[in-house]
Amino acid sequence: MSGNRVLVVDDEPQIHRFLRPALTACGYEVQSAETGRDALRLIATTAPDIVVLDLGLPDMDGKDVLRHAREFSKVPIIILSARDQESEKILAFDAGADDYVEKPFGIGELTARLRTALRHAATDAPERTQIKTNGLLIDLTKQSVIKDGVTLKLTRKEYDILALLARHPGRLITHQQILTSVWGPANTDDMQYLRVYVGRLRAKIEEDPSTPRIIVTETGMGYRFADGSQ
Repeated sequence: MSGNRVLVVDDEPQIHRFLRPALTACGYEVQSAETGRDALRLIATTAPDIVVLDLGLPDMDGKDVLRHAREFSKVPIIILSARDQESEKILAFDAGADDYVEKPFGIGELTARLRTALRHAATDAPERTQIKTNGLLIDLTKQSVIKDGVTLKLTRKEYDILALLARHPGRLITHQQILTSVWGPANTDDMQYLRVYVGRLRAKIEEDPSTPRIIVTETGMGYRFADGSQ
């Protein structure tokens, strides 16, 4: 990953003093910002390869930085925050975060998350039209799903859920994001409805639906599609 530019957004000087040399030693070029306004300016004007963002900034909440950034940039953004409530994590993912690391943290964990997010960003552009994992072939152009050479019969909603997850391999897609995308914004609270459809989908695509390897549950938050490239 040598040469990738990381923008670290945090109002704690000790975080910058720790991360700058640690990330530089890993081959990253490091930029720093202490406010949301500076972060948005640097994302817009310098196009960093990835952003590490704290939620507790002096001028605005980090989730607002996320929302504004997503209006003009697809840069991977990893939240680095002491807020460990599940609700905060869900709101951050819904606002556009790619990952979430809790403080205190280890530099090994953070750099692993950086590498994963950068790899996903590279595979996202251009978008793949065929996705393969665990004996499954999803053709996004033909809107077909083949398992071990046999074309599966999926309902429209089942296919839409699978395609949404498959377009973002390895990335958490929250319940609200799936419900909004597949059913519309009026259905964001229909969690049980979503679980029923995911259960039916797993019954068709998984070798063992009780131990899913393709659609992985993130308890209380959403689902991830297994990244067959890993």
